[in-house]
Amino acid sequence: MWKQFRKFSSSSTAKEKKWDALIIGGGHNGLTAAAYLARSGLSVAVLERRHLIGGAAVTEELIPGFKFSRCSYLQSLLRPCVIKELELKRHGLKLLKRSPSSFTPCRDGRYLLLGPDKELNYSEISKFSKSDADAYSRDLMDLLLAPASKVLNNWFETEVLKATLATDAVIGSTAGVHTPGSGYVLLHHVMGESDGDRGIWSYVEGGMGSVSSAIAAAAKEAGATILTNAEVSKLMIEDTGRVHGVLLADGTILHSSFVLSNATPFKTFMDLVPDDVLPHDFHNAIKCSDYRSATTKINLAVDKLPQFHCCNLSHPDAGPQHSGTIHIGPESIEEMHSAAQDAENGLPSRRPIIEMTIPTVFDKTISPSGKHVIGLFIQYTPYKPSDGSWENPVYRESFAQRCFSMIDEYAPGFSSSIIGYDMLTPPDLERVIGLTGGNIFHGSMGLDSLFLMRPVKGWSNYRTPIEGLYLCGSGTHPGGGVIGAPGRNAAHVVIEDFKKS
Repeated sequence: MWKQFRKFSSSSTAKEKKWDALIIGGGHNGLTAAAYLARSGLSVAVLERRHLIGGAAVTEELIPGFKFSRCSYLQSLLRPCVIKELELKRHGLKLLKRSPSSFTPCRDGRYLLLGPDKELNYSEISKFSKSDADAYSRDLMDLLLAPASKVLNNWFETEVLKATLATDAVIGSTAGVHTPGSGYVLLHHVMGESDGDRGIWSYVEGGMGSVSSAIAAAAKEAGATILTNAEVSKLMIEDTGRVHGVLLADGTILHSSFVLSNATPFKTFMDLVPDDVLPHDFHNAIKCSDYRSATTKINLAVDKLPQFHCCNLSHPDAGPQHSGTIHIGPESIEEMHSAAQDAENGLPSRRPIIEMTIPTVFDKTISPSGKHVIGLFIQYTPYKPSDGSWENPVYRESFAQRCFSMIDEYAPGFSSSIIGYDMLTPPDLERVIGLTGGNIFHGSMGLDSLFLMRPVKGWSNYRTPIEGLYLCGSGTHPGGGVIGAPGRNAAHVVIEDFKKS
């Protein structure tokens, strides 16, 4: 029978309410779901384990005066409908477009700049190969099933161009460039847009936490309640098999008609669901899904911009080489393959793949004047290295210095500019952010875990085998990244089911 949608004031005590919906996890997808549910009239509370909202889309001041996009660091995938419908710009979202968007220095003194300017791209690629410049605008759908290396080798002859493009095919995964389907990850990363410009990645003023803050503001305006330091320890399941609330780590019980989990599928079903509730096949599929990660994020505070010797610039001001993603390390497909093979053998890559970003070139709100924030997104780093442990401070420092020394090869003196840094290895990403295995996508983006197979076969519609329990995070279709679509889609399914109840 149709129920009237209810709203409770955010000042009410959460445990005194029978909520329409509770959302586990205050990452951007959980906040997005909360906004849509609250705008539809449901009473909604978001329960965030940490002291701040945002999940992986978070800004943290880890070194006094320096604010870091601690995990995710660029915006392009957030769906335009989410930005428009939730009026995120009115709630403070400000995108800072990058042009050029990519810079790859070479050990031989050359460099490659790429971006939204087609004339720039043609001129830059022509320095290496005119035929590659002519071939640069290709149909990306070829990438859907093939290894990225196969497609790129068919299209281009210049190794540094192929290596630059191939980075997006392996980012956040354990796959190498020769892995079948790795091209889809590249396609996933180039399908976005920024303010209507296709394929453009932007910084966000104030860091990526500003995305989460804007969505949270929209949710609160609609009547949602957001609670931090509210860790969920168990789902409450009735004898009928229907969810009826959650148990918090502090012993508080919150009642609700629906529960949406923004946690990873593994965390949701292996840790929060009581034993012997799930169908065996579903339980086994979730348990055996691929949550491996080979990603490490290093956030640095520096006292000057890196000066790349290939640019022959002696002044300290920011140039086009600083504005986009700076690709450090492997300069060929085979060097990228070697980096992945190191990780397959249990070792952090001897020459890791490094994506360097310097948001303070555009955003003056996140560092002291004259100083800069730098992010390094690094692959490949196994969750459990065979030659040491990420819990060992000496081992951690050794790997960090390996990365800094590589950057020194291209920008002499970089290491001496470092004021301090924060490093998140795969186990750190799991412990701090809640990413099972350290996987930034809440699970592999392989061909066997996409579309109708995400999170597992037969359960791609955000519903779960437990009545009243839904998934709304990156472990659902269409997958990872700061995209908002899983939260929006899940909310619409819940609204539909609420009307039927």
